[in-house]
This record gives sequence, structure tokens and C-alpha cells, in this order.
Amino acid sequence: MLTFTRINRNIRSIKRYRNILGILIKYGFGHVVEQLNINYYLELGRRIVTLGTAPKNIDRLTQAERLRLAMEELGPTFVKLGQILSTRPDVIPREYIEEFRKLQDKVPSVPVAELQEQIRRELGLPVEEVYASFDPVPIAAASIAQVHRATLRSGESVVVKVRRPGILEIVETDLDIMAGLAYLIENHLPGGDLYDPSGLVKEFRRTIYREMDFTREGHTIDRFAANFEGDETVYVPRVYWDFTGETVLTLEYVDGIKVSDLQVLVDKGYDLKIIARHGADAFLKQVLVHGLFHGDPHPGNFFILEGNIICMLDYGMVGRLDGELKYRLVDLLLGVLQRDVDRIISLMLYSGEISDETDRKGLKRDLSEFIDDYYETPLGELNVGRLLMEFVDLMNAYSIKFPSDLMLLAKALVTMDGIGRQLDPDFNRVDHLKPFIEKLVHERLSPGNVSREFLGIMQSYGSLMKNLPRDLKEFINRVNRNKFKIDLEHRGLEKLISEFDKSSNRLSFALVIGSLIVGSSLIIQSDKGPQLFGFPVLGILGYTIAGILGLWLAVAILRSGRL
Repeated sequence: MLTFTRINRNIRSIKRYRNILGILIKYGFGHVVEQLNINYYLELGRRIVTLGTAPKNIDRLTQAERLRLAMEELGPTFVKLGQILSTRPDVIPREYIEEFRKLQDKVPSVPVAELQEQIRRELGLPVEEVYASFDPVPIAAASIAQVHRATLRSGESVVVKVRRPGILEIVETDLDIMAGLAYLIENHLPGGDLYDPSGLVKEFRRTIYREMDFTREGHTIDRFAANFEGDETVYVPRVYWDFTGETVLTLEYVDGIKVSDLQVLVDKGYDLKIIARHGADAFLKQVLVHGLFHGDPHPGNFFILEGNIICMLDYGMVGRLDGELKYRLVDLLLGVLQRDVDRIISLMLYSGEISDETDRKGLKRDLSEFIDDYYETPLGELNVGRLLMEFVDLMNAYSIKFPSDLMLLAKALVTMDGIGRQLDPDFNRVDHLKPFIEKLVHERLSPGNVSREFLGIMQSYGSLMKNLPRDLKEFINRVNRNKFKIDLEHRGLEKLISEFDKSSNRLSFALVIGSLIVGSSLIIQSDKGPQLFGFPVLGILGYTIAGILGLWLAVAILRSGRL
């Protein structure tokens, strides 16, 4: 039995479906909607689009530009999806990556009274009892949250991040719709399953729910603070847990200079070369030592404090690398540095990133050419960002996918490389990387680590041998009892079945119309029953209904474009 909440969400989904399809058609994606086989919503969407106005000169825009505009109009959930997809060059083409990076949260600020009510519900106290002052003008207003300056009653200056009221219901509805659209894309669009849209939606669901839970962000900030404890080159803001919950995050206010304000930094006596080294050290420690890194290191999220100290802000998007992923990354880097193409391909095979259909000879040839292109380049002239993007493009050509955290790392590394080049164009990033790689290699080959890996392997084999007789016995018993089943799923026939269903419905409709005409003709010939203008009323009524239904059928066929 459906709960009231579920019914309410279904009603919201229907309304939202209409809105989404109308916007997609408005921006020229009607052919995609038609391929998804949502005929009812397609017709409804066509009626909706006549009520709105498409942007001027839309025909001159590229498909990527039109999709970006559509996402901005679709609202916060789709904007966030586009922003996350902009970190996945292994999933979507380069031109879409560039457009999705332009996505902005174009939303008006929430009235301060609504935010104060949200704070009261979360913390259980009125705003005036929590904060001595609360600035009604926001520092930033995004689709998920809004940020205000405030002062605690104890006197500390803080910033308060408050989740927008009602955003959770919007996101839940949009995620339900995205899951349905992902299923349709996999089953109706040619090659749609290659990009695993359902898997992307599941990953996005996990990411956006984590981002909307501010207690998680608070714990992440505490982890960063613990990781950099004692490091005098990095400062992490303090979380005030007494004034933090799922929808409210209260942080220490940090007054610094944006890392992109180079002239201001120079005028105030900061050393840009030292800042570049501190930033590189901080990032490499995050990735190669702690396995937890800032996933959105754009200049607005990095402040410079007195003493050339780096302060990171906004920990909503972070990436994680476990021990195995770190070692795989190091092995790949060593393979590139040693020009060992066979080693790189073996690593990809082992991790399951290369399928049986991959052209391995072609991949080996292209990898060799890629490494040769960069091998003779002096380390100081090596453009890490361009190297990474070209490597990802090469992997895309062979449909090779990497873990999402590695793609987030690549995007973060490109951003950090750009910031570093602005701070110090002569900074040698590769030489700076070598000590961290050497440390990880020594750590991996240490006797203690080798012993732990060997013990883990033996435990896995022991568990396999322990369970094998039971599993084999269960398999034989199922075969003997005729309980062994193999589930088969047909793929790619849904559109054909739908067309057959549509044709049979039209044929049935035509038979009903024909029957009405024949029956009405017999009644007219019998000349019995009530008369109107000298003809039987039932006969005239039958002809009228048949005419209306026939006209309806003809219009439906003409609108479908298939005579």
C-alpha cells in the first residue's frame, strides 16, 4: 500500500515531468524526447512549449550550449548534475565539459525570515538567542544553501551556511525523474548504455545527499583539520558544533585574500613563490598521504593568510583515494615515467578498465605515441593540465572509464596547476612530486606492508576454500531439483513492442469506427426509432461519433509524422 508521502511524490513527479519535457523541447531536444518513447508526455510537452518563448537565435547555438541553458532553467538539481559531469571527461565529450563549467546557480536569495525559521527548527532556539548579530544580506546565495555572516553571543565572528527551505523535496522529485530518464536512455537511445546513465544517477544521488547534509561537511572539515594538525602552512576553519546540524553549519570566519588577487598579495608583502610551494605541498599531502582531497579548488575557495598560509574553504565536494587506489595511481605514474606501456595496459586489465572488445594493439600504439610526445619535454616546461586532458581524451577514444574520484582528482589537479602557474611560472611541479612518489613506493615495498598484503591474500584464499564445497553442493542440489534458473533479459526490443502496441491500438480504433458506421447505416435503412429531420436519431448519433473519432485518429496520425 502506497504511503501518503509516496503518493504526494508521484503527483509532484508528474508535474515536474511535464515541466522538464517542455523545457527540453523548448531548447530543441524534442527528437531526444521522442526517442525516449514518452508519447503522452511528448504531446503534452508540445502544448506546454507553445506557452513559453525559446531564447533568441537558438538555432545559432551549439547543442552543448542549448543543453547548458536548459539545465540552468531546470533548476538546482540539474545545475548540480551538470557541475559534477563537468568533472567527468571520461563520460561526456570535451565541448560539453567546457559548457557545463559555465553553469551557475542563478537563484534569488531566500528571505532572511525563512532562513531564521530554518535555523530555529534545526537548533531549537530563535536566531537572536543563538547569535548576537545575524547579517540579513547574504555573502553567497547558491541553489542548495545560503551563507551569512554572524557573531556568536560569546563574541566570535562566524559564517552560517543554511540549507534552502524546501530544497530536499525538489531534489528528491528530480532524482526520481532522473532515474526514470536514465532507464529510458539505456533502453531507447542508441549507445546510451555505454555511458551507464543509471550508474551516474546513483553516484549523483549519493553525492548530492552528502552535500545537503551539513553535519557530514562539518566532520569532513574536522578530518582535514586533523590531517594538517601541526602543519604551519595550512589553516582549516573551526566548526562550532553546538550551532551546527543537518541544515545549518556554523564556521569560524576567516579574513584573508583570495589566491587570485595577485597584485593585492604582492602589495601586502606576500611571497607568491612560497605560496605556490605551500599550495603544491598541501595538495600532494591531501592526495598521496591522507587520501582525502578538496574536490573544488577554484580561486574563490582559497584564501591566503598572514605568513603565506593557505586556508581552504567550502568542503562540500571532496574526493577520496583508498590505499589500493593510491597505489594504482602511483603505478600508472611510474609506468608513464618509465615509458612502460605494457605495464600501463596490464594495470588497466587488472582493474577491469579494459573490456574484451578494446582494441589493445591500437591502444598500445597510441599510448606509446602519447608517452613519446611528452618524454623529451623538459620537466619545467611540462603542462600537467594539458597532459592529463590529452590522456583522458585517449582513454575516451577506447571507451575506458576510470573511478569517479580519479576524474575529480584530474579536474582538481588541472585547476591547481593553473593557479600554480599564475603564482610562479617557473615552479617545477614534477620535481616537487618526486619525493612523495618515492615515499609511497618505499611504503608499499616495506616489510610490514608486504606482510599485510600477503596475509590478506591468504585469508581470501582460505575463505574461498572454506565456502567452495558448500557453494558447489548448493549448485548441484539446485540442478537436481530443477531449481537452477538463468534469467534472460531482452534489450533493444522495447521500441518495436511499443510500435506494435500503437499499431494494434489504431487498428482497434479503426474497427470501432467502422462498426459505428456500419451499425448507423443499418439503423438509417431500417427507418425506425425517434426521427430528426426525417432520419433515425440513433443513426445520426452513430455517424456523428464515428466522424469525431475518425477525425481524432487522423489528427493523431498526422501529428506523429507517420502517414
